[in-house]
Amino acid sequence: MNSAIIVAAGKSERMGKDVDKAFLHLATKPVLAYSLCAFEACPDIDEVVLVVRKDRVESARGMAHIFGCSKVRKVVAGGAQRQDSVVNGLDAINPEAEIVAVHDGARPCVTPALISQTVAVARKHGAAVAATKITDTVKQVDKGTTVSRTLDRSKIWTVQTPQTFQVRMLREAYEAVRKKKLAVTDDASAVEILGRDVQLVSSGVPNIKITTIEDLPVVAVLLERMETFAR
Repeated sequence: MNSAIIVAAGKSERMGKDVDKAFLHLATKPVLAYSLCAFEACPDIDEVVLVVRKDRVESARGMAHIFGCSKVRKVVAGGAQRQDSVVNGLDAINPEAEIVAVHDGARPCVTPALISQTVAVARKHGAAVAATKITDTVKQVDKGTTVSRTLDRSKIWTVQTPQTFQVRMLREAYEAVRKKKLAVTDDASAVEILGRDVQLVSSGVPNIKITTIEDLPVVAVLLERMETFAR
């Protein structure tokens, strides 16, 4: 059995006070609904656990119902940090799940094909993360705005979600994070603490995370183009 945890419990601080970006309207539906629909359409996902703010649990259940997302088995409240929210989601997945894909609900451009790719690689290698190889030149700055050195961009990727793992491995990773009282910004970082290898899966298509208000019109155009090509 393969499960998915869609995390949408963040504070959206860069969006402005009292803004929950997961519920903002984007083109034809709320931001979060795009991810829900992509996982619903993915044949390699059997269930979805949705993690949202405590005051959004009922709204999220309603959204899943409105958009016909029957794979959403549970909606749970998030924690203080993203890693806490993921652990809450892990606690809620089916105990028979062998693979779990963790996805940020603020990445609405995710596709069923990309989800399936990460599931296949995780099943074989244990850990698989959607990523994109960078094309820009990257400078390292140690102090102020003065360049310290230029990094070799051929070795640098930006990682995204879904980040997909064998369930036992991810549970072990977050238990290590808890015991060491560490803070991690993504799930792969937790697995890396165990010394396990993480495989990158090229996303192939734009998989932007909505962070600021300015991102919304850009992502709206991308989604429109993706829908056009899918017809």
